[in-house]
Amino acid sequence: MTKPQPGIRCGIGYDTHRLAADHKLIIGGVEIASPRGLLGHSDGDVLTHAIADALLGAAGLGDIGQHFSDQDPKWKGANSLRFLITIGALLKEKGLAIGNVDSVVVLDEPKLAPHMTKIRKSLAAALDISPSLVNVKAKTSEGATPDIAAAHAVVLLTEG
Repeated sequence: MTKPQPGIRCGIGYDTHRLAADHKLIIGGVEIASPRGLLGHSDGDVLTHAIADALLGAAGLGDIGQHFSDQDPKWKGANSLRFLITIGALLKEKGLAIGNVDSVVVLDEPKLAPHMTKIRKSLAAALDISPSLVNVKAKTSEGATPDIAAAHAVVLLTEG
């Protein structure tokens, strides 16, 4: 068997949560004023969850459910940025560094454009990287899925 060579690793992540009244809307660690928020065992932050899965996948470390189970009461209501902080430490232990994060949030309302800078800075701080390495785009479902939010993420890690 050939030993893997140092290089670039790519990971993808996806998450979705239903919107419901009486819940906070948290995207990328930022609370956004909205009449509805995301249902989830933790804070339901779809963007942070998608990025967490992408990072874990690129590192060959499984998925978010293996590390932060929704069956574990310790994660009930947890701030999902804690997931990124924990994963960042795992990456460092494995000698991996984040090259960049690119992501898309699908949410019909509210509009995320006014919050993008704050979201990027929040994610970058949790990952201990420059905000210039974090990109977040917002799209709507054009009314096709008004009761959910979803997020997709792709990350590049460098090793060696």
